[in-house]
Order: sequence, then C-alpha cells, then structure tokens
Amino acid sequence: MNPIIKIFKTPELLAEAFADFIADDINLKDKYYISLSGGSTPKIVFKVLAERYSEKVDWSKVHFFWGDERCVPPDSDESNYKMTKDFLLDKINIPPENIHRIRGEDEPNEEAKRYSDEILKTVPFRSNLPCFDFVMLGLGEDGHTASIFPGRLDLFESDNICEAVKQPVTNQNRITITGRIINNSQQGAFLVTGKNKANIAAKILHDGVQSNNYPASYVKLNTGILYWFMDVDSSSLISL
Repeated sequence: MNPIIKIFKTPELLAEAFADFIADDINLKDKYYISLSGGSTPKIVFKVLAERYSEKVDWSKVHFFWGDERCVPPDSDESNYKMTKDFLLDKINIPPENIHRIRGEDEPNEEAKRYSDEILKTVPFRSNLPCFDFVMLGLGEDGHTASIFPGRLDLFESDNICEAVKQPVTNQNRITITGRIINNSQQGAFLVTGKNKANIAAKILHDGVQSNNYPASYVKLNTGILYWFMDVDSSSLISL
C-alpha cells in the first residue's frame, strides 16, 4: 500500500493536524501503545497535545515508548525522553508505569536487551512480534530513521527487538528499535519539515529509490497504514 501524504503550509499547522490525528486515534481504543521520536517537529506536537488534550484524552490508557534514544542521562538536553517529559509528560495526568523510557545512562548493549524485554512483556503481539498502535518517525538528511543509519540495513532484518548502534559521524552510542518492529506497527507516520529534507524525501517518495544508503526507504508497514506529514518546504520536490 502506498503511503498517504499530507502537506501543510507550516510546521506548526502540520504539528496541530498530527496532534489532532493522534488524539482521535487514542480515543478510539481501550489501550494505546505508541513509539515516539525526537526532533523539532515532535516537540511542537507534544506542546499541542499538552495544550489541547491534557483533559480530552484519557492518558491512563496510553503507554509511551521511544523508537530510539541517545546514550545520555535522562536530564540531558540531548535526551529524547527529556524533551517529551518537558513538553508533554509533565503536563498530563499519566501513571508513571505507563512511561517506558530507554535508560540512556546504562551500558548500551545491556539496555538494548532490557528495553527489548520491556517491549516484549508490555506491547501486544501481532504476527509473533510486538505491534505498536502507532510509530512516529523522523527522516534524516542522510536517509536514516530512528537510529537506523545508512549502511545498517541489517537492522531491518534483525531478530532483535532493539539494538545498540553508533551514530556514524559522531560515534555516539544510541539504542534503536529495529526495522521489523517498525514495520509491524498498525500505523505510522514520518514527520518531515524543512527544505533540507526535500531532496531525500523526493528520492524516497517521488523517485522510489530503495537503497542501503536510505534506511527510511525500507519503512513499509506490513499491513498498516503509513503516513507522511510534510510541510510545503520538505515536499517541494515531490510531484503529486
């Protein structure tokens, strides 16, 4: 199934629409398991969710996970968890046990195993794999998503739920969910903004390039719906 592309004039309008979308989806279900991403656009999304939906969503039925995390302490400004905490989690009424953070301060390989076990015991299964209700995804200028970087297509075929990886430029340790888990989700969305993302978005969406250098091109949900929420700048090279 081809992805559904939604284009908005500004990142702010994109974030508002996506927040509305997620809130509506949560309200349709008894339990909700979501994998979050970091980045500037999710930050706006989390702010909108806190402002519009702190009282309009039953957050006690939502379980938050993260698709990837830098191996830093939870109070680091580089932490995806901290960003979510500051802009959303601290502003809604959610049980602490529903927040499943990656412990970036721990030894990476051991934490990848521990976080895999936490996903396995918490997230419902479909096709013998954990199945998130929704997976939020970012797109790097190099074609990476989560922390699956160019040259690491093996992470789309890994039998593991999570793996410890290194950012290829900075050599920073990270932990990421693997491609099989991303592709087993019920729904997912790339949130893409800025002219600097236009070229890679066009290669994946318009030209249909699937390459080991562009891990994001291998995000094709097995049976779920994949969306691309884009602003005008990031979609400028795509012919619809």
